[in-house]
Amino acid sequence: MSGLRPDLRIIASSITEGASVLDIGCGDGALLADLKHNKQVRARGLELDAANVASAVAKGLSVVQGDADTDLATYMSGSFDYAVLSQTLQTVRRPDLVLRELLRIGRHAFVSFPNFAHWRVRGSLLFGGRMPVTRLLPERWYDTPNIHHVTVDDFRALAAEIGATIEECWFLRGDRRTTRTGANLLAEHAVFLLRA
Repeated sequence: MSGLRPDLRIIASSITEGASVLDIGCGDGALLADLKHNKQVRARGLELDAANVASAVAKGLSVVQGDADTDLATYMSGSFDYAVLSQTLQTVRRPDLVLRELLRIGRHAFVSFPNFAHWRVRGSLLFGGRMPVTRLLPERWYDTPNIHHVTVDDFRALAAEIGATIEECWFLRGDRRTTRTGANLLAEHAVFLLRA
C-alpha cells in the first residue's frame, strides 16, 4: 500500500478482504494490483486510455478499455461489493449519471476528487485572476482533463440529491489526512464512501 497515492491508500485500507471490486478509471491498475495482492479481492478495471489498459493487463489484471460515461450500463446491478471512481468524477461528462451507475453496480462506492474550493485555488483566482496550477491540479486550464469543478460541498449536495448515503469521508491536505472541520476550504482532496 505504501506506493499508492494517498486517496488510494485510504480506499485500499477500507476494502474488505476477498471483496469484489470494479475500479472505473483505474489508470495503470495500481489500486487493483495492491488489492489483489494484499486483500485477495476479485478485481476488475475499466479505463479509457489504451496505454494504461495495456500496462494494467501486462501486470496480469483484468482491465478493459471503456468509457465511464457510456459503458457502465453494461454491468449488472449489485454485481460488485465496491465500485471505485478515484480522481475521475471531474473528468466525466455527466457526473450525476456516473455516480448513479456506481451506486447501482456496487453495494458501496468510493469516490475521490480534487477539491476545487481549496483555499489555494480560491486565492489563485482572487489574487492572480487565473485558473490555478497546483500539485493536485497540474494542468493548465486549456489542457486539463477536468471538465467539472467539484467541491466538497457540491459533492455532498449531489449525494443528497440522488439519495446516496455518505457512510464515511476522509479529507487530505497534501498527503496527510485533515479534519472534517472546514474541509470545503482546507482539504485539497476528498474521499467519500457511499451506498444507495
